[in-house]
Amino acid sequence: MLVYTDNGIADPWLVSQLVIQHTTKLVPLVAVQPAYMTPLSAAKMVASLGWMHGRPVALNMVAGGFRNDLLALGDPTPHDERYERLIEYVAIIKSLLADQGPVTHEGKHYRVRNLRMAPGLPPDLTPDILVSGSSAAGEAAAVTMGAISVTYPEPISGDAPPAPNDGRRRGVRVGIIARETADEAWEVAYERFPDTRAGRITHGLAMKVSDSQWHRQLSSLDEKPTTPDHPYWLGPFQTSATFCPYLVGTYDRVADELARYVGLGASVFILDIPPSREELAHTGIAIRRAQTIAQNTHAHASR
Repeated sequence: MLVYTDNGIADPWLVSQLVIQHTTKLVPLVAVQPAYMTPLSAAKMVASLGWMHGRPVALNMVAGGFRNDLLALGDPTPHDERYERLIEYVAIIKSLLADQGPVTHEGKHYRVRNLRMAPGLPPDLTPDILVSGSSAAGEAAAVTMGAISVTYPEPISGDAPPAPNDGRRRGVRVGIIARETADEAWEVAYERFPDTRAGRITHGLAMKVSDSQWHRQLSSLDEKPTTPDHPYWLGPFQTSATFCPYLVGTYDRVADELARYVGLGASVFILDIPPSREELAHTGIAIRRAQTIAQNTHAHASR
């Protein structure tokens, strides 16, 4: 469950604390912006939640975001250099959580000497680390950090190429609206995400203050950039109702598209927030069918 962070919303660590208190298995994916806290503070949050609740969190490392948010904090660091900073930041967090003795780091952006932290974190609660891989700098940082590289997928046209066999974990962020019929799915989609002039204006303003590569990539696409029966839809993104593309259609059609992303190497899917338990159940149907398709495709390719 992705928990956002920026200058205008509640603190993601406090939100994640509530999530953990009111669930039994859900893992908060906490957005971590280095401009907001030191690597020690972030590591201590992970370790403290693990110590108090015996539960893990995952970390979504944020290099960019809204440019005005960073400038308000006096942080004019250029886009690619923020990923260089993120690599150092994550290295310190990992060293502290590994609890293998005092941590010393002499880098361009961070310098610590004989740094210790308590409480420690049990190895089985070590957090997954995710980072946006939409830009070349982000992808390179993911490789260096050993992180899950997350993209905001574009539509797949034609035959998808085989997944790269490099052992890395990749993820995509997407929303899903699936039903028995396409008409029913699109009726739900348009009702939940109406096209509004205010939303379009907000999206245009966001484009001016964001230097995120994924934001520009998606903004350059048409709302439905492929054939009419394709499930890929950018309507909610282009009206600032959410920050990812949607797949809308029948369970089978959405499942087929999800399986194609698996074929491209995606093993982690970050879902947009479902508005209800019922909607999550519909999404689960599509995901389970996608798993079956992907498994059958893999078995066939292995013969």
